[in-house]
Amino acid sequence: MNEKDIIQLLEQLKNNDISVDEAYGAIKDLPFKDLGFAKIDNHREIRVGYPEVIYCENKTISQVREIIKFMLTKNNNILATRASKEMFEEVKDLHKDLRYNELGRTITYETNKIPRTESYIAIVSAGTSDLAVVEEAKETALILGNKVEVITDVGVAGIHRLYARLDIIREAKVIIVIAGMEGALASVVGGLVDKPIIAVPTSVGYGANFNGLSALLSMLNSCASGVSVVNIDNGFGAAYNASMINKI
Repeated sequence: MNEKDIIQLLEQLKNNDISVDEAYGAIKDLPFKDLGFAKIDNHREIRVGYPEVIYCENKTISQVREIIKFMLTKNNNILATRASKEMFEEVKDLHKDLRYNELGRTITYETNKIPRTESYIAIVSAGTSDLAVVEEAKETALILGNKVEVITDVGVAGIHRLYARLDIIREAKVIIVIAGMEGALASVVGGLVDKPIIAVPTSVGYGANFNGLSALLSMLNSCASGVSVVNIDNGFGAAYNASMINKI
């Protein structure tokens, strides 16, 4: 339930279009619903603008199913991250419009069609091996109502590929740069644009990449101004922050 829903509910009650019992039924689960194993934050969209997101990793399939089942009753858009294909197979019967992105490992459901922003988020990735993080970021940005442009496989090993798409990147309001190995792409883009950059290190790389630690440290130590960094493989976190910036 969001601010618009609350206002509409109060207007319906004021105009006697609904009863007190019906109004109470609509808000009785605020601010959260205790399912025993999880407390669903039904008040979050009112507080911060976006509904709660389901992080599926280390949850059981039955837990994910119960959370999605309840959230579907609240007329909210749904984003579940780090969801396995097995999880989706066990929840897809809950609603015909539940959608799975196998590469990005996300489950989404859009009941409230949020108008896309005129400005856009550019998601720029170094290599094809980074696409799982790209897809998570893209699905997150889209469900939050953003226009998105995706530019992939433009890493520093073939830097001319980046320059071929630089006009699109420069027109974005905010840029997400996703890279593994040594994570140099964030610094390169940072030296070419006048927009905020959110860098995402990925766990892609050989042994000394240390599952993304080398890229993380490189991005944190970038000499390019305007580069902020999220955690390793955190496409969701990057897109969430990018969405907030894009809507300012």
